[in-house]
Amino acid sequence: MALKYSRQRECIKANLMHRTDHPTADMVYDDIRKVYPNISLGTVYRNLGLLSDLGEITRLATLAGADRYDGNTKPHSHFVCRKCGRVYDLPHEIPEEIMASVQESTAHHIEACSLMFYGTCEDCRKEGS
Repeated sequence: MALKYSRQRECIKANLMHRTDHPTADMVYDDIRKVYPNISLGTVYRNLGLLSDLGEITRLATLAGADRYDGNTKPHSHFVCRKCGRVYDLPHEIPEEIMASVQESTAHHIEACSLMFYGTCEDCRKEGS
């Protein structure tokens, strides 16, 4: 299916490609409104969903509130702070052996892997000291 070009969708995607804070849809909406003041929150949600379905961005369900979005679609791990809710990329790759090992143990077809770590971030730990 050919997808009709959308300036708003491209702006949403570009916004995600230039940030590392793993924003919520509301955070993306606040940024996109600066360029497209009449854009609706529903349009942002629909385009984030579409971009995620197409594999152009990654949707992160963090168990810490609203879904977050990541412009980096390469397999990598994340850390979610249970105190402040921020999401961080972790500086290591997910070993291919993990997916291969899991794939060998199931009849399901595994396409991707998401590894999430939960705890207290460095900033929150400093505040609690």
